[in-house]
Amino acid sequence: MINTADVVLTGTDILFVTLDSLRYDVARTALAEGRAPHLARLLPGGVWELRQTPGTFTLPAHMAFFSGFLPKLPQPEQPPRLWECRPPSFKTVPSQTFLFEAPNLLEGLKQHGYRTVCVGGVTYFSRETPLGGVLPDMFDEDHWRPEFCSPEPDSTRHQVDQALALANQHSGRPLFLFVNISATHVPHGFYIGDSTDSIRSQIAALAYADTHLGRLIDTLTHDRHWLIIMCADHGDAFGEGGYRGRGIVRPEVTNVPFAAWLS
Repeated sequence: MINTADVVLTGTDILFVTLDSLRYDVARTALAEGRAPHLARLLPGGVWELRQTPGTFTLPAHMAFFSGFLPKLPQPEQPPRLWECRPPSFKTVPSQTFLFEAPNLLEGLKQHGYRTVCVGGVTYFSRETPLGGVLPDMFDEDHWRPEFCSPEPDSTRHQVDQALALANQHSGRPLFLFVNISATHVPHGFYIGDSTDSIRSQIAALAYADTHLGRLIDTLTHDRHWLIIMCADHGDAFGEGGYRGRGIVRPEVTNVPFAAWLS
């Protein structure tokens, strides 16, 4: 059980990684096939939790995450939430949940001295459109370049390089570092030499990202303690029932991998 209230009280750094569009079955298969050895080493018990996302595409999922609603277990009883906006007086919240007195997590962390930093991936973090500024505006600072986005075959390397530079730059104060990994977002067929995106190409995309995710976490935790949260925001349909893409309520979209641990 992670006591996030204590994490924030002690100023422990927080890394929150979203693997954009990564299906749970893809994440599980990549581990089973030995395609994600760094994640297998780092994840608690070497496995992903099956959870269900509150949003079926990037914008609503992340708005929910930053409002206190992370993916839930597919069962009636839930563990204490990691963070939550202060609720009405009639509701009781477990003591280990970080309660923020603000409209969103980022504002709440700022009140406790955290610097909130975003390394964007997909275009909802790019500021290229009016909607592309909604999520970045929530942070103290945000970073996005075209090479961070999914059409770039080496996007995760560029993102991790940026994230590590920022972590080093802000080493003197508590840091909330958010990274939206875009490699698992379409298009990813090129990872297997195909023009069509599929389960197999998303596995290959995760296999590519795995090395850089291992580098990110190993470097960050070498001399600092971190709370690490890693999950997908949603999944993608690859032709099941005739559906492709996201923004639809299907298990391929709503079932996501999740993990959280202290390191």
